[in-house]
Amino acid sequence: METRRLQYLYELSRMGSMRAVADLLGTTTSSVSQQIAQLSREAGVRLLEPDGRGVRLTPAGRRLAEHAQSILVAVEAARLDLDPRAEPTGTLRVAGFATAIRATLMPIIEDLALRHPQLGIVVLEHEPGEAMNQLAVDGIDLALTYDYNLSPDPVESDVETLALWSAPWGLGVPTADAEKFIGIGREVDAIEVFSAFRHHQWIGNSRNIADENVLRLLASMAGFEPTMSHKSDSLDLVEDLILAGLGVGLLPENRPIRAGLTILPLRNPDLRLRAYARTRRGRSNWPALGLVLERLRQS
Repeated sequence: METRRLQYLYELSRMGSMRAVADLLGTTTSSVSQQIAQLSREAGVRLLEPDGRGVRLTPAGRRLAEHAQSILVAVEAARLDLDPRAEPTGTLRVAGFATAIRATLMPIIEDLALRHPQLGIVVLEHEPGEAMNQLAVDGIDLALTYDYNLSPDPVESDVETLALWSAPWGLGVPTADAEKFIGIGREVDAIEVFSAFRHHQWIGNSRNIADENVLRLLASMAGFEPTMSHKSDSLDLVEDLILAGLGVGLLPENRPIRAGLTILPLRNPDLRLRAYARTRRGRSNWPALGLVLERLRQS
């Protein structure tokens, strides 16, 4: 069987329609249909059957799709394993969120530029969903993503994950309101914090639903529905909106203090952002990618 045809079948089992597979792989539905039909002839079994206006995998098709995932991973691993100790060369494409790029990746890039000048790194700033979409279609080699402990981000089985670090997050509010509703130096839990600001407007993330999921979860535990009036993926802009009295929103507890802004810790339940490095399974033997992953483990 030709491995390219196995990829068409595997992606169909994952995506559910030939149109989605065609869009993912940059081809046409006709080409997808022809490739899977040829694979069916090679396998000697019927792989698809009609399902309304579309098609679905037969039991044999589902079994072969499961094998296809393992086969494709093994083929990729074998290709990259030809010389895993070779000098890292080529271009490594990395997409990730700004904090991880600045704090974790940039020092590695600066060091590798001196030690491995034949290795180039292309950096793309993306939120987790955008980065994972690029990883799925081989648009990048490494995704730096995050989720929250209160809003875990599930990943596909063909993705390998390296946990990097975690950090506590709190609720950013105007200092005057913090003193008015909470008081100075008083320990309160997350639900009481949210209850105190139930009538305020709330600020979410314009490119990642996880932030809003956390806000809605904690608000529901406090017994209200938050008014999501503003959205921004820039923490600086979130702070500006808070200082302008336009709402309250999530911020890292370790942000530099700005006059007029207070970050209230969220405890019981705690809120933590968790950072990850994610790659396609079987790719980490590529010397360039393996080197960067090892540096990330050490950072």
